[in-house]
Amino acid sequence: FFIMQNVVVTFDTDKEQRQVVESLIKKSDIKYLKDYDEHQYGDVLKNADALLSWNPSREFKSHSITLNNKIKFVQLLSAGSDHINLKMFPAGCKVAANNGAYSEPMAEHIMAMVLALAKRLFINHQHLADGEFNQKGINISIKNSVFGILGYGGIGKALANLIRPFGSKILAINFSGRTTDTVDFIGTLNNLNHVLKNSNIIIISLPLSDETEGLISKNELSLMRPDAILINAARGKIINEADLYEHLRTHSDFYAGIDAWWSEPFTEGEFKLNYPFFELPNIIGSPHNSAVVPGSLLEGIKSAIENLNRFLNNNEPENIINKI
Repeated sequence: FFIMQNVVVTFDTDKEQRQVVESLIKKSDIKYLKDYDEHQYGDVLKNADALLSWNPSREFKSHSITLNNKIKFVQLLSAGSDHINLKMFPAGCKVAANNGAYSEPMAEHIMAMVLALAKRLFINHQHLADGEFNQKGINISIKNSVFGILGYGGIGKALANLIRPFGSKILAINFSGRTTDTVDFIGTLNNLNHVLKNSNIIIISLPLSDETEGLISKNELSLMRPDAILINAARGKIINEADLYEHLRTHSDFYAGIDAWWSEPFTEGEFKLNYPFFELPNIIGSPHNSAVVPGSLLEGIKSAIENLNRFLNNNEPENIINKI
């Protein structure tokens, strides 16, 4: 006995994205929230069994209160889920993140930051622009370096595949302390100090949670090597903003690459810094676009729908962020 399920896509979609949605979601009634006037959102949402969403609290606006006990599953397009207010959904509704959907382009972006920082490309470029030709400037070699990957999930594993040809060691941390990958060390957050002390290059790809917010502060920065490279492609709040600024300001050989910031338009409504990071010479930044390459959103939609289909086919979805 088959019951038609109602799926509501709550984010803006173009023609190509809709074709993907409709080709992959079978035997369901699909509605696009943005096809309706805002005053109709409540009626559309209250009949939904499942949602496909980016940032529900913004997409629904004030209409989140109309979600009733009918909705059972929410599939996010984003890999991160710290922006989700779980209280807006009815009891018993499962919410799933899109883990690993953007791992490959993010790993490339991280590696580009590492190389740019290690080879001092942005500094040398500015020196040339200023008429200075310093051919004796020292770069850092990636070969035989030690990468500390904080968050050895989809992104960490994709990054490891790019690291290994350099002959670098990999010290990894995840929540289980286990992996089937070949790494030189695998541990949990209990081993954080060991990884920080013994790595030349430290990559943050952890999810933001109560456990990881403020994970890297003054004490942890002091454990890192004076000439270490720190890359944050996860969430800004994993690093204490004031402590990072002060460490960069007072340690000229310490370099940082930041893709994830403390206040961003997607979560806070604006990009804002409390300290003048861009006056420092030992930092480069990007606007949290490490996952943005041609076709990445379509791939993200496909990955999200694969998990959504588990729910629609009465199988257990993966990457549930609210254990019920």
